[in-house]
Amino acid sequence: MNTDVENLFKDKVIGHPAGLFVLFFTEMWERFSYYGMRALLVMFFTASLLDGGWGWPREHAFAIFGTYTSLVYLSTLLGGYMADKKIGYRWAVVIGALLMTLGHACMALETSFFIYTGLTLLVFGSGFFKPNMTSIISEMYVDKPEKKDGAYTIFYMGVNAGAFLGILLCGYLGEKVGWSWGFGVAGIFMLFGLLQFWLAQNIFGKIGLKPVKAEKIAEELQTDETKLNPFTPFQLGLIVIAAILGLAWILNDPVSKISEGAYNLFDFSAFGLDGSNLVILAALLIFILLLVIRIPKYTRIIRDRMLAVVFFAFITIFFWAIFEQAPGSLTIFARDYTQRVLEGDSAMIFKVVNSLMTLIPLGIISWVLWLLFKKTFAKYAASNIFLATSFVIIWGIAIWMLYTEFLKDIAEVPASWFGVLNSLFIIAMAPLFSKWWESKYNPNANMKYALGMILLGIGMACVAIGAGDIAVGAETAKVSMIWLILVYFFHTMGELCVSPVALSYVSKLVPGRMIAMMFGIWYLAVAIGMKLAGVFGEASEGIAQTEGLSYFFWLLTAVAVGLGVLSALLYPVIKKLMHGVR
Repeated sequence: MNTDVENLFKDKVIGHPAGLFVLFFTEMWERFSYYGMRALLVMFFTASLLDGGWGWPREHAFAIFGTYTSLVYLSTLLGGYMADKKIGYRWAVVIGALLMTLGHACMALETSFFIYTGLTLLVFGSGFFKPNMTSIISEMYVDKPEKKDGAYTIFYMGVNAGAFLGILLCGYLGEKVGWSWGFGVAGIFMLFGLLQFWLAQNIFGKIGLKPVKAEKIAEELQTDETKLNPFTPFQLGLIVIAAILGLAWILNDPVSKISEGAYNLFDFSAFGLDGSNLVILAALLIFILLLVIRIPKYTRIIRDRMLAVVFFAFITIFFWAIFEQAPGSLTIFARDYTQRVLEGDSAMIFKVVNSLMTLIPLGIISWVLWLLFKKTFAKYAASNIFLATSFVIIWGIAIWMLYTEFLKDIAEVPASWFGVLNSLFIIAMAPLFSKWWESKYNPNANMKYALGMILLGIGMACVAIGAGDIAVGAETAKVSMIWLILVYFFHTMGELCVSPVALSYVSKLVPGRMIAMMFGIWYLAVAIGMKLAGVFGEASEGIAQTEGLSYFFWLLTAVAVGLGVLSALLYPVIKKLMHGVR
């Protein structure tokens, strides 16, 4: 029995170790800073110079946003490797939090050098931070598997609480007060998250302190299914070439567009394709060739299950490409095409609802904070003081925001405000979906993906209908807010069908020795989806000028529903490939 784990479970908060809630608040402030900054990024780039922005064309903003979000996921491969092999989970979290704090501080200065430096620091910081928080939880509950689901549920609530408050408050400060305030506040709370984690880290004992080689490989399939399939030098060469080409394309894409071709690594054409398209197509073909070479060499069951993972990864690319329109094209739609000014009774109703949405979650989280104080203040006073200070500030910002808005005769809903609906709906609906997955009506993996994609399509259909009356090429309009609210409602249900179960299926379908590699492929799929989200956002501008904005959203609807139907139709095939995994 792990002594550190046993010690952790001596001081409990809501039935779980106090250490879980140290992670809860660390993750909450990290998500606060990440989502708070992300909610502002595209709007900052596209805002006019008079409004303090950079006055970029929307296409340029979508290009750099897609590159940024895709690199965040690709960097987790580096952060996970460094934690596993070199520095341990806890140091990885500290380094990641420090890099992100510096990144947000740079962005608050708003000059070109500091914005790009800040984004670079945020990419590497997220890579070190993101994968290793959950790894610490996994070690904490290694001897308590029956409590792990509950622990991840609590942790997931911290994720969404941070995203909710970050978008709400950083978005408000950025839009209403100044971009530097939004970026800067994100950095301040990342710093608080770092300090409270650093000062309370002894609560974890030796967990996550340094990498420990596993004493034995996890038990896998018996008989000849344990046959290894090591990478050959040729295959490793293909990986390196594909990775270099893909990474070069991701970085070159926004640089070449923003510089209007002055800096372009792929300023050539061949076979009727320009250099940029040729390079990314070559990288994709090399990666497919690698899969074609490797997968047939595994035993039948492993081979079939890997094919199932590849299918789900393919669907995942398009799920995130469409879902991640939220901070991009949907935020621009909210800012430029949505009627956000409310008067009279409508204004008062919004002010009351917004106040309840802000104060009730803050009250609940503050109650959890008080429970943690009672268990840990004696040993970790400094950590708790920093945590308490952060909450005093956040309460101050929230009350000031609500008071300021109540003094106004009208209510102008910030464009970033709609992003909070995703977290709000997740908190409200996650328990219902959890009960569904645990019932006898729990759908199989294919149907979960089918439902997720179809719900995603329904959400896009809502905004397509709402945009139906916007004239071709129009720069502004006044569409009802209800359409955006419906988008986030349906998209959140789609997310609950896909996102929480995705990595679970990867871990079930591949042997233990291959999990790291397949997780890497999975995060690669997510990264491609994030970049594709930016590409779709760029395409929306051209389509809006020729066919109308509604047409763009109908195209995304068709893609989402089509892939959902495909997933449902292929159920017999994928079920056979999964060999009993459900």
